[in-house]
Amino acid sequence: MPDAAVVVIVDAADARVVLPGLRRTDLPNGLTVLSEEVPGARSVAFGAWVRAATLHESADEMGVSHFLEHMVFKGTRSRTAQEIALSLETLGGSLDAYTEREHTSYQARVLDEHLPEAAAVIGDLIFEPLLRDADLKLERKVILEEISMVDDTPDDVIFDVHNRALWGDHSHGFPILGTRETVKSLKVSHLRALHERAYHTGRLVVAASGRVDHDQLLDTLHTSGWLARACGDVTPLAVAPAVAAAPSAQHIERADIAQTHVVLGRTAIAHADPRRYAFALLSMLLGGGMSSRLFQRVREELGLAYSVYTFSSSYADAGVHGVYLASAPDTAQQALDAVREVLERVVADGLPDAEIAAGKRQLRGQLVLSMEGVSSRMYRAATTALYGEPHRSIDELLALVDAIDAETVLSIAREFFDPSQHLLVSLGPKGVR
Repeated sequence: MPDAAVVVIVDAADARVVLPGLRRTDLPNGLTVLSEEVPGARSVAFGAWVRAATLHESADEMGVSHFLEHMVFKGTRSRTAQEIALSLETLGGSLDAYTEREHTSYQARVLDEHLPEAAAVIGDLIFEPLLRDADLKLERKVILEEISMVDDTPDDVIFDVHNRALWGDHSHGFPILGTRETVKSLKVSHLRALHERAYHTGRLVVAASGRVDHDQLLDTLHTSGWLARACGDVTPLAVAPAVAAAPSAQHIERADIAQTHVVLGRTAIAHADPRRYAFALLSMLLGGGMSSRLFQRVREELGLAYSVYTFSSSYADAGVHGVYLASAPDTAQQALDAVREVLERVVADGLPDAEIAAGKRQLRGQLVLSMEGVSSRMYRAATTALYGEPHRSIDELLALVDAIDAETVLSIAREFFDPSQHLLVSLGPKGVR
């Protein structure tokens, strides 16, 4: 393999860019292919990301991306639903898909010798789904049951409530599953329109990690028909600018549940923000585990909650973060007050150097451990194309963590963690304020 940072031009339309640990090919039909070979691995994680999801939906078609993700598994031109289910499981592998806010992803994990089967099955799902009326009627029932399952899980519902309160009618606030009303209204024509608009090579990123050779991966994609697919319209899918709501409080009464569930949060940094690791460190130290300030104060010292933690998500254009807790209705206000006190103290004083140093060790450990799995490496490879971020070695990532200083942490705390600037939502028998 050529040295790092060497660009090997095969021909004018096919450039293989060799980066530290990563290879990338941008093909003439618009398909972007990335791979990272992991020494010692015997398996391969293979995935495809469609650059279309909830963020690109209209209000009356809310949930269409998730619905299409379900429907492709109901049968393709060459495989029945059962054959799809058996295709990789009988080889000891796995096949999965999920819809998130910005992308829809189809992924497989197989032994290296079965990469051709994984590429063929996922290619079939993406390019050749049947999308039949009879299947839609059945799968609609399944998705409505999925929505019911979420409705029966208040610690899921509360995040949808908070997103909608924060983003209002913007698609950032849409539930990924859609609503009962929109799911019931969706037709095959809606799914076919989305499939034609987004499920083509111009909107696809393919990534693989593990025991995989890049040139062999390209050959596999060629053999399984990926490279013969045409690039469709690559005009950027429209997304209106997102404007978050001002701080407010909202309670949804649910007398049928035993706890009051609370989310206190607001907007956060976008994916490309250079403060990303400093933000992650502060969020982790506040509510990222048993040693965090919130866990120690709210659960260990006061005994007011079983579950209390911070969360965050970053997107290309925005982000969201906050604190979740669940407590008995009569103690939920006390628990929330304790959370605010912890946040206010950090906003006022920042974190001491010793705590930041300990947080760096913790974050370094998390980064290194996460990179030992081929699936996480596959996802990291894909994000270099999905978000245009550089591919950094582990040592480069650790250097970014080591560079975090107390001044940056304090600045992030004051900009993002002031509870007076957060939007509060609660769900349960009794509200909080």
